[in-house]
This record gives sequence, structure tokens and C-alpha cells, in this order.
Amino acid sequence: MLFLETIKYLESFVDYERASFWPYQKALRPERMIDFLSVIKNPQNSFRSIHVAGTKGKGSTCAFIAYILRRAGFKTGLYTSPHLEDFRERIRILGARGKVQGVSKDFEGMISRQDLSQQVAKLKPAIEKFNRHSRFGALTFFEVYTALAFNYFKEKKIDFAVLETGLGGRLDATNAVNALVSVITPISLEHTDKLGRTLKAIAREKAGIIKNQKQIIISAPQEKDAQEVIRKKCRETGAKLYEVCAKIQPKFRPQLLGQHQLSNAAVAAAVAEALSGKGIKINKKAIQRGIASAIWPGRCEIIRKQPFIVLDGAQNVASMLALAKTVKQGFKYNKLILVLGVSSDKDIAGICKVICPLAGKIILTQANTPRAASVDRLAKAVGAQGTGQKAEVIKTKTVREAKKKALQAANKEDLILVTGSLFVVGEFRSEKL
Repeated sequence: MLFLETIKYLESFVDYERASFWPYQKALRPERMIDFLSVIKNPQNSFRSIHVAGTKGKGSTCAFIAYILRRAGFKTGLYTSPHLEDFRERIRILGARGKVQGVSKDFEGMISRQDLSQQVAKLKPAIEKFNRHSRFGALTFFEVYTALAFNYFKEKKIDFAVLETGLGGRLDATNAVNALVSVITPISLEHTDKLGRTLKAIAREKAGIIKNQKQIIISAPQEKDAQEVIRKKCRETGAKLYEVCAKIQPKFRPQLLGQHQLSNAAVAAAVAEALSGKGIKINKKAIQRGIASAIWPGRCEIIRKQPFIVLDGAQNVASMLALAKTVKQGFKYNKLILVLGVSSDKDIAGICKVICPLAGKIILTQANTPRAASVDRLAKAVGAQGTGQKAEVIKTKTVREAKKKALQAANKEDLILVTGSLFVVGEFRSEKL
């Protein structure tokens, strides 16, 4: 199967990542994923899994864990979502003992076009047959891609897979694994139309990855309501819970910027220590080197200096607060030029209230996705919240246009901050002017 045919086939499946409003409870059926995996002989059972859910820092935490495992000598699969530029980024293998696989510096070890096409060709007959007879409806894009990742990891004989949930946890396709260690990163309000209107309701969905007494659960510092839900679920299932202290002062030195990344690194270190308690030896040097070498593009990523250009996929209020703190404490600049695009199902007013007051110029844009909020809607939110100063607001039709205007407006001493959506960050990153 040619790569273009592969892309066309994968894009033929329903993709809820590109839709704003859809019936969460009816659309996501874990039974469907379990049924299909049994058809392809349960590849997820061929490797040990670390499963990560939460709101903030899921991807960064996954990266820290994967790089630690690689430094400890394990061949490690990494499955994350969404992607920035190429959906092959979602499936990666970090070679044992630092051996680099693949040619991408930013997304080391991502699946090749040839391997992706081969996997699709192998699974297509099973997918087609399953969809004709499934009791729970046809597979979605995320379910197909998750199954494909599991099968690829099985064939490549990885030691561990680090898996990021797509949405929630309880109904997510990744929840078909029987994880050795499960991780809950900080939970905050997100996708309230699907996961619930309260922190407790959202936490119940995230805590759905806690399933049995064989699991070790590592929880990042949580708000009280979320913490109570996690503790209750662990009591009910018999899972062993370890809570990372909010006041911990880790001595790690990650490349990833921001105080919140120290917390993510501490959670990853706790995972490594928990594995050591299971007889899987990971020494302190592997933890330190893994955290120091972890790369996670699009998260407070500096892609240029003079002027600084910083990309961060913060897409909810909690993440935006962490980003605002990092910008204020970690950068010296004359004027901040904000390039902002947000998905329509996000808390647009809350996001604007946090980040817009920092800006001397605001360039509004929208990514090439049906989920993107219009620039007119963004402009109303900016106007309603106020900018904290008399910042000029510019509307653009595309991310390419926004990038061009930002570069034209910036002096060497300025900072261009691109945020609000990973879709916007990905497009900005890939556009060549």
C-alpha cells in the first residue's frame, strides 16, 4: 500500500478530534476496542504498559517516563496524541541504551512511512470484516490508530509502552491495556460538555484507568475534589496509590521550560521508583539522564531567538496560567506579540483573561480544522475581558498569515508567543516563510 493510500484510508474513519460537539457517552465504546483487539490477538498484552491520564502535562510526563526507560536500557514505545505536524509523531520507539531509531530529531523514533503503510495493509482486512459485523458500530480513527500502534509495538518487540489517553480515560481506546503503572497528572476543568461540569465528574472519567489491585497508581498534586475521587477509586479497586507531594523540590534539570515541568518530572521519577519496587531496576542516574534528555516539541518550545519565538499548546485555563507564569519569570523581552488561536469547545473567555494582559499586540488566527473558533469570536472574548493595556488586535484568516504579521511586527528584543491550540502551534511550526 502506497503512503498516500494509507493516509486516505486512515482519514476515512470518523475522527472526533476534528469535531467540536459529539455524543461522548454514545460515541466512545470501550467494548468495541476490546472486541477488535481480540480479533488481532491482543497485541497490547505483549508488552508492559505505563498508562497516563489527566488534564495538564500528560504528554510531557509521557516523554519524561519514556526517556527514563530508554536510559535504563529498555526498548520503549511512546504513543501520544494529538500530533503537531504529522500523525506519525504519535507512534514512536526509543531504542534501548540511547540508540537512535528514525531520523527526526524532534520526534526521535517515529514510525516510518513504510512501516505505517505496512501496518495498515496488514490490519485492513481485519478492520473491514470487523466493521461489517461489529455489535458496537464501526471503529473510529483513534481506535484504528491505537490498535495499529499496539500491533507495531508487538512486532518491534518493545519492552515497555508509555501510553497517553486521548480523552478522559474510562472510555478511551488506550484503556484496553492492563497497565503495570497508571499515572494521573493534574486534573482541571476541560471538555466539560463531554467529561462533566465539575472537577469531581471529570476526575471520575480520568480515574477510569484505575482498574485493579495489581496496578500502582502515581498521582500528581491534585485539587481536593479530584484527589478524593482518585483515593476512593483506589480503595474500591485495591490499587496501590502513591501521591507526589506538591512541595517536592526535585533536583532534576529538564530541557523543558517552566516550573510545572519540574512537577511533571517528579511524577515521572515516581513512576521509575515504583517500577524499581516491582523488581524492574532503574537507577538514579538513568532517571536524571532521562529527564535531562527528554524533548517534547510544542510545549514552551523556543524555535528562534532575536526575536524569541515560543510555542506552547496551552489550551485550557490551568495550562495558560502555567504558561503565563513561565513567560513572566523565564524571559526578558521588550514587547510580547501574542499569536492566539483556540478551539471552539474550549474556555475562550478564561484563556483570554489569563494571557491577553501580557500582550502588547494580539494577532488572532484559526487553525485549518473544523474545531477552530472564528477570529470574530476570539475578538469578542478579547474585547470583553480587556487586555490590561491598549494592545492592538489584528485578525488573520490563516496561521500562515498570522506568522507573517508577527514576524513583521517583532523587533529583536521582542517575544512572539504562539498558543491556545496545538493545531495552531503545529501549523505555525511547519509554515515556511
